[in-house]
Amino acid sequence: MEQVLTLAPGPTGFRPVRPAELPLGALVLGRPVAEVADLLPRLFNLCRMAQGIAARMALGLPHDEDRPALTAEILRDHLIRLSVTLPPLLGLPARAPAGDPLDILFGPVRGLPVDLVGLRRWLDAGEGTAPLVAAIALAFAPGDAAVDLPYVCPATALHVTAVENSAAGRQASHPLLRSVAARHGRGPLWRVLGMLADAEAALAGRLPPPVADRGIARVPAARGTYALMLRQAGGLVTAIERVTPTDHLLAPGGALDRALAALPVAKRHLAPLVAALHDPCMAVKVEEARHA
Repeated sequence: MEQVLTLAPGPTGFRPVRPAELPLGALVLGRPVAEVADLLPRLFNLCRMAQGIAARMALGLPHDEDRPALTAEILRDHLIRLSVTLPPLLGLPARAPAGDPLDILFGPVRGLPVDLVGLRRWLDAGEGTAPLVAAIALAFAPGDAAVDLPYVCPATALHVTAVENSAAGRQASHPLLRSVAARHGRGPLWRVLGMLADAEAALAGRLPPPVADRGIARVPAARGTYALMLRQAGGLVTAIERVTPTDHLLAPGGALDRALAALPVAKRHLAPLVAALHDPCMAVKVEEARHA
């Protein structure tokens, strides 16, 4: 059954209402470790390689051969979002992400600009995904839908709390993202540029590696860092904890909560776009306000 995130209207703007979660414990506890490693990626539609690698790492099973497929999955997700999903929300045509990824993303410059001057030149040239980025920059003023949260770290990866766990957060040290955050805040423009920086890092082989320690795995995924803890005894899974970028995004006071609260009243019609830029890994439905 498809999960749907509802944007419910309130007196100060929209708030995200998350659907019920799958009872993972009932589905995996007591099962053989190899069976669980195969099952977890099939339970969810997206980021299957990330979830499969995390399961195998947490259970001490082989996983190294899947690293290239993980990088390809992250790049493919970014290409689809930047070429197919986001453009229609801004009145731009979707296009199939076929061909050289660097050309699709950046055009002849074949890389993300490193400063605001270079960004302006790239946007003016209109190559690659520049029309999408320019439309986002035009739609949102500095501070609109901006969020300032601590970045996810090993200590918070497996806790559902309000942290920044996203592709943009992973690439926050990129010089262009630092400049955009300082001038515009960590809002829509920062997020779309973060996807581009992350795609560029994937193509250059610069994504952080998956890591595991004492049954806890942390794996890069298109939407941020995926964390999974599995315990086993006698070849059977005895405990599970799973925290995804969506869990952090939708935590109380999390990034989507705060972004929607920071969206001006006159721009509330852009709430679906704000949600799509945060990418909650599920369909989004906007609930109409009820009038007496």
